[in-house]
Amino acid sequence: MAPSEDVPDITITCEACGTDTTVPFPDVEDTIEAHNERQHDGEAVAEIDPAVKSRLQDLLAEEMGLFD
Repeated sequence: MAPSEDVPDITITCEACGTDTTVPFPDVEDTIEAHNERQHDGEAVAEIDPAVKSRLQDLLAEEMGLFD
């Protein structure tokens, strides 16, 4: 990705820890994995904020023409 392009930030939540953090989109997977490894012995606890995840799913479905 070119440095001049805007990269959206994505909110990651962990209900078990009571934390939210915002990271650039390209770092989401690594950040979630690192948090879960450090804090939860690798168990998938932290995730993309459910509201953000739902919106991303809708945008992808629209882009793929699934709502046509």
